[in-house]
Amino acid sequence: MTLTQLFEYSFFTNAVIGIAIIAVAAAMIGTYIISRRLVAISGGITHACFGGLGLGYFLGISPIATAALFAVGSSLGVELMSNRYRVREDSAIAVVWAVGMAIGVIFVFLTPGYVPELNSFLFGNILTITREDLWVFALFTVLLLLFFARRFKVIVAVAFDRDFAKVSGLPVNYISTMMTVAVAVCIVLTIKLVGIMLLMSMLSLPQLISEIFTSRFRSMMVLSCIISLIGSLGGLFLSAYIDVPCSALIVGVFCVIFIICKIVALWLKR
Repeated sequence: MTLTQLFEYSFFTNAVIGIAIIAVAAAMIGTYIISRRLVAISGGITHACFGGLGLGYFLGISPIATAALFAVGSSLGVELMSNRYRVREDSAIAVVWAVGMAIGVIFVFLTPGYVPELNSFLFGNILTITREDLWVFALFTVLLLLFFARRFKVIVAVAFDRDFAKVSGLPVNYISTMMTVAVAVCIVLTIKLVGIMLLMSMLSLPQLISEIFTSRFRSMMVLSCIISLIGSLGGLFLSAYIDVPCSALIVGVFCVIFIICKIVALWLKR
C-alpha cells in the first residue's frame, strides 16, 4: 500500500493530524517537566487516571470524565501536599500513583463482566482518533500556546529555579498549579492516543533527545516538537507496513533516535 493510498482512509488522516497537534502540546509540557526534573509527575498522574477509569466503568458513566477528575484532583493534591504540608514532591507523586492504581484495580474488579475498552486506555490506539477528538486536542493546544506566550518568562524562571523565582516575587504557586493542571489535562486527552503505559515517553523522550544538543528552554521546546513529529509519524507509517501496534512502535522509534543522537553527540565531542 502506497503513502497516497493510506491517506485515503479517514482514520489514518485523523491519526496524522492528531499526532501533529499532540506533538506541539507534549513538547511544551514535556520541556517544563524535564526542566523541573518532574518526569515522575506524568507517571503519577497517568496512573492516578486509572482510578478514574475504573470508577467510571463501575458507575456506568464516561470513564474519560472520571479520569479527568482524578487527573486534575491528583495534580492539585501533589501541589497541595508539597506547598502547604511540606511533603516532598516525589513522595506526593508516589502517593497519588499508588492510590490511583489501587482504586482502579478495585473498581475494575468490582465491575460486572469484562471491561472491553480497558486495553485501549492501557496501551492506546491512535487510529481510533475521531474528528471530535481533534477539535478538543486543537482547542487545548491553542489555549496552552496562549498561556505560554503570555507567561513564557515566568514559566522558564519557575522551571529552572523555583526558589529564586519565588524570592523575586513571581507568581510561582500560580504557574506551578496551572502547569500541573495542564499536565493532567494533556494526559487525559492523550490516554486513548498512546495509552497509560506509553504516555510518559511522549512527555519525556523527545525532550531528553533535544537536551543532548541544547539546554535553552525555547530551543529545547522547538527541537523536541520536531523530534516528536518525526518519531511519531515515523512510528505510525512503519506500523502501517509491518503490522505492529503503532503506539509501541512510536516509543521504539524514539529510543532509536535517542541512541543515534547520543552516539553522534559523543562522536562530535571527541
